[in-house]
Amino acid sequence: MIRRRIVRSSAILASSLMSFTPHAAVKAEGGKLTKKLRESVLAMPGLGNTTSEGVTDPPWLAKERYPWRTGINTTTFWVGETPTKRNPTPNHSSSWDMKWAKNFGGFDDPDNRSGYLPAKFTPQQNPFYVALPYNDVTRGKHKPEASKIIPWFKEAYEKPGKSVLKGRWIAIRYKGKVAYAQWEDCGPFRTDHWQYVFGDERPKPNLNKGAGLDVSPAVRDYLGMKSSDVTDWRFVDFDEVPTGPWAQHGDNNTFVMNQRQQQDRVAMAKAPQAVPSKPAVPAAVATSIPAGVSAP
Repeated sequence: MIRRRIVRSSAILASSLMSFTPHAAVKAEGGKLTKKLRESVLAMPGLGNTTSEGVTDPPWLAKERYPWRTGINTTTFWVGETPTKRNPTPNHSSSWDMKWAKNFGGFDDPDNRSGYLPAKFTPQQNPFYVALPYNDVTRGKHKPEASKIIPWFKEAYEKPGKSVLKGRWIAIRYKGKVAYAQWEDCGPFRTDHWQYVFGDERPKPNLNKGAGLDVSPAVRDYLGMKSSDVTDWRFVDFDEVPTGPWAQHGDNNTFVMNQRQQQDRVAMAKAPQAVPSKPAVPAAVATSIPAGVSAP
């Protein structure tokens, strides 16, 4: 749609320029000018042919607020994961939820799947989730740098010690296909590397080849990536997130919460309004009303 509009705009611009050209030269030069403008527009980044496979990122939005972090070693993790040599931290709890596995609904088995869900149950939280190596909260308070480095801190702040990062949406790109997921834990390995998450640094070395992003089995399967692979990612505002399998499940899912609120509003609008009854007339007043006159 954007591509067609810009091409049409180039044609309008061409016709406007030709209005200043002598009539004899219009026929000869008009076609060349329109062709050149059209070619220059189509040569702009992001306006060429795009893949139809999966969801691709809108070409202009990536330049507006949050840049892509490219070539990031990415590993798969899951709710309920037990400790290993390369991942010493169990995932029964998260940085922001001590009962993560219980609230999720169980073990998000990376091998036994039903579509993008664990085969044995429907999760109570969004199965499209990620971890990044920064936590904005420590010991019940926001870290000193949090309000300065997090772009949406002021708009998302609710109270001291409540994370403004949990549930934030990010886009993950792999071989031209883009998935969307919510930030629900901190890692890999670190919770303090804001210079990478919100700055220009690269992920620091670690046991997983310097991995800078963890993704859930649902994200892995949607993108068709291996359990350890290389992806790009960036933050997105919710109004940039298209509908997809990441919009279907979870009490923590913005799509689901918005849908439930809309359903509640519709139900309230349809509910019959109670008709107020007439107030009872005091007995003393009733006895003083003449015959044939109705009570107020």
